[in-house]
Amino acid sequence: MPDDPPQTRKNVKPSKESKGKPARKSLTQALIVEGAVKLADEIGVDALTIRRLATALNVKPMTIYHYVPNKESIIDGMVDKVFSEIDLPPADVDWKSAIRKRSASARTVLGKHPWAVPLMESRRAPGPATLQHHDTVLGCLRSGGLSVEMTAHAYAVIDAFIYGFAIQEASLPATSGEEMADLTDEIVETLPVDKYPHLMELTTEHILQPGYDFGNEFEFGLNLILEGLDRSQKRR
Repeated sequence: MPDDPPQTRKNVKPSKESKGKPARKSLTQALIVEGAVKLADEIGVDALTIRRLATALNVKPMTIYHYVPNKESIIDGMVDKVFSEIDLPPADVDWKSAIRKRSASARTVLGKHPWAVPLMESRRAPGPATLQHHDTVLGCLRSGGLSVEMTAHAYAVIDAFIYGFAIQEASLPATSGEEMADLTDEIVETLPVDKYPHLMELTTEHILQPGYDFGNEFEFGLNLILEGLDRSQKRR
């Protein structure tokens, strides 16, 4: 029996209501979180509101509530996204090298999202990237021979250093180059030389030297922590 001939579809004219209106923007939870992260990078997380986020996404505020229940849920997703951007410690190198790589990545990512630092360990509903990150770092420390107790010490100390350094680095008015030299010169000019001899010594003999970069202190501090942890583990 021959197939029925295909039916021809009539051209459907757009209604008067739809004419001239832009198509509704498709939205997902991931796009909301992505938009929230971008907005927080610009204005900070405290200034982030559903209304401002809706404006940035070109949707109505109530549209966002179809995908997320509240701002806290959005922040949960934002923190999880930040964790997803941090490199996991690689499995093909020794544990100290792996933690160095992961820590350097964490510093870089937190530098892009400074609002995230106080929130990284604050969530009561951590997302999959957060949980995977923590589990992988713990596994790296354990595979390096650290005991469960030493692993707990190591993770706490390492992340306290990373988060603290990220906050300090983000809050400094300058960290290197001509900007740092100009700032230091301004401060030094207002100080009596004899009253703060050690401060003047550090400034003139170290900070004002060519190539100074506050960021170099990160690697020094991290190495100090890792070597100290290694020695402590070996003494047990």
